[in-house]
Amino acid sequence: MEDRGLTIPSDLGRISISPAAIAQIVGRVAAECYGVVGMSLRGPARDRVTQLLPKGRSGRGVLVRSAEGAVALDLHVVVAYGLNLAEVAATVRSQVTYEVERQTGLRVASVDVHIQDVKRTA
Repeated sequence: MEDRGLTIPSDLGRISISPAAIAQIVGRVAAECYGVVGMSLRGPARDRVTQLLPKGRSGRGVLVRSAEGAVALDLHVVVAYGLNLAEVAATVRSQVTYEVERQTGLRVASVDVHIQDVKRTA
């Protein structure tokens, strides 16, 4: 995640939104999407282990970048077994784009959804 905030100009000045705040929005929206059972982090490249993040850590597993006046997002999710992965990813992409633009006023350039694992739910 970048350290500097993303800025929205206005008539009275600028509004700066930190990447951490955007990551929180993205994580919460993604976690509420049908089929997503959690966010994840990928371990070091050599062991390729996926780590399911506990609830309440919604900003983790999300990378926020500035892209030519807009925001580019990468998120890593764990999806419930038996669902169409492409449909779940498309839903996540659509919902995240809508909510980030609605809540922040920033334009979303891209949302890359990485499905890190598939889990059976009880």
